[in-house]
Amino acid sequence: MGIMNTELIYQIIMIVVGCILIYLAIKKEMEPTLLLPMGFGAILVNLPGSTIGDAAAHGLLGWLMDVGINGAEAFPLLLFIGIGAMIDFGPLLSKPWLIFIGAAGQGGIFLSMMLASFFFPLNDAASIGIIGAADGPTAILVSTRLNSQFFAPILIVAYCYMALVPIIQPVVLKVTTTKKERCIKMHYKPSSVSKTTRIIFPIVVTLVSGLLAPDSVALVGMLMFGNLIRECGVLGSLQRAAQDILSPTISLLLGLAIAPTMSGPELLQPETLMIICFGLLAFIFDTACGVFFVKIANLFTKEKINPLIGGAGISAFPMSSRVVHKVGNEADKQVYLLPFALGANVSGQIASVLAGGLILSYFGGGLV
Repeated sequence: MGIMNTELIYQIIMIVVGCILIYLAIKKEMEPTLLLPMGFGAILVNLPGSTIGDAAAHGLLGWLMDVGINGAEAFPLLLFIGIGAMIDFGPLLSKPWLIFIGAAGQGGIFLSMMLASFFFPLNDAASIGIIGAADGPTAILVSTRLNSQFFAPILIVAYCYMALVPIIQPVVLKVTTTKKERCIKMHYKPSSVSKTTRIIFPIVVTLVSGLLAPDSVALVGMLMFGNLIRECGVLGSLQRAAQDILSPTISLLLGLAIAPTMSGPELLQPETLMIICFGLLAFIFDTACGVFFVKIANLFTKEKINPLIGGAGISAFPMSSRVVHKVGNEADKQVYLLPFALGANVSGQIASVLAGGLILSYFGGGLV
């Protein structure tokens, strides 16, 4: 009787959590295409006697998880096609040096992974570290392939922190920079990027990522394929469909597919609180690493770079670039950082996937 009562309490707690996620999606408009189905799915799977999350019992949400996440990992891969179709790599191609900020912005992944490894097995620690990338599909791929036993809390924490970018990042950016640094003005001189360059870029990135981190090919390949659809100029209607229909639809299905992992007894563990803490540290470290990289670079450059740009080197596109621009504009109305921030942001999108691929390449073989 005691065990049954405890399970019921857990289920009630998760139903409340589901309602909170629905509230955040509707009232606060935080990642509504994902948090809304996640919240409603949490209610569905935690109703006493519900089998909708059990694939063995032919439950719909369980089937979605098996097909979209556990099997061919279809949902994160298809989602990346839609994301790629949205991204304009023009700011990065016109300012290639921004790629280094994107790379520096992944430092928090490895720092938090090392810290988490003192408390978790290495496969779980690596999966927790990837939360700092602020990239849901990559978090899904890494934690699934590394067979992390904490797949559910890692995924939920990753997507919740993505939704909280506008709240968390401004605090970190203001703590790690002075007002004088935030007021550094940068003049954007747009340079034309040829259509040929735009078409070649996704192909080259796919080839290079395949050589550097073979395990990243699936995600990078789908991201770059989506971008190729955008830039080729002959698939306009498909580009719009990938951006406006495929991406939100897959996000919605992904939210429902995650729901079976939100069972109260499985999710409400002491380790979940630790994952929340390490995930936050990963997010903070990633932002701070990008900022401090720019500060170090400024020691050797004649034209100073606003360190806020470093904070856009994470994968939360385009939220992070907007946050960076807003924080700079609050310090000085004449500070206009958006073009540079967008370039760093799309660099972070590529770099986060490569970081996930490197983790799988170097740790996956001995862990899975």
